[in-house]
Amino acid sequence: MRILLTNDDGIHSPGLAALYTALAEKWDVTVVAPAEDQSGVGRTRSDLSFELDNEITITDHEWGYVVDGTPADCVAVGLRHIPEADEIDLVVSGANNGPNVGSYILGHSGTVGAAVEAAFLGTPAVAVSGYDHEAYFPEDGDHSFDAIAAATRDLLALIENTSLFEGDTDYLNVNAPAAGSDTIALTRPLADYDTRVVDSEGEGESAFESNYWANHPVEGDGFPIGLDGYEDDYPAWSDRAAIVDGEISVTPLGMPQEVVDPPADVVAALDRYPIAKS
Repeated sequence: MRILLTNDDGIHSPGLAALYTALAEKWDVTVVAPAEDQSGVGRTRSDLSFELDNEITITDHEWGYVVDGTPADCVAVGLRHIPEADEIDLVVSGANNGPNVGSYILGHSGTVGAAVEAAFLGTPAVAVSGYDHEAYFPEDGDHSFDAIAAATRDLLALIENTSLFEGDTDYLNVNAPAAGSDTIALTRPLADYDTRVVDSEGEGESAFESNYWANHPVEGDGFPIGLDGYEDDYPAWSDRAAIVDGEISVTPLGMPQEVVDPPADVVAALDRYPIAKS
């Protein structure tokens, strides 16, 4: 299996290095990663953004390539430009410094955005994020990314010869604890989110206060300090419950924009278009 490895924390991230070391033990791995931290950019592409120039710089690296662009840029380069592109079987994105759970966050995550970009380009993907049960961010805790990388390697070995990506699953969202775990939980993302706009210190200025953990007050400076206080807050099937319990959360996902059937009264209303002028 030939793996394209990327991330959103940048080429110098310890999470990327840990994944490269662990995955290269079993498979051929080519890195195409951003030159700088691109956290929170979602699936932004340089050619589809008015804020970014449609120009990227690609430089060689001992593991592959570095792109002066977004995670989605890196995936496009890796699957459509580099000499190894036609040999890629799977895209792996991560390991992110901090969990990516809940439907709202998945849309903002550059780690997950890279996996979605891969899926749109016809290649299955696995987005990997790490969390520390006490410190929340692995880089702030007492553990390295080694257990997260090992869990990813073991998970890929388990699914390598299965039919996982032959059906409706286009990519996986994985959240693994830095302390390690003997348990994998198949989960679904929880749609729990709210936000407020409050007066800021500056005159006439406002700021967002967002609660990414929904039915529980956010502790600390915008993020929870440890996950113990969130026990029993979330349904057992959810990705949030799994990481609160210290498990490896594995969420199979299809590409977004699911088509739904509108209610009958909406169909009837639209059938009256154009509206008669009175």
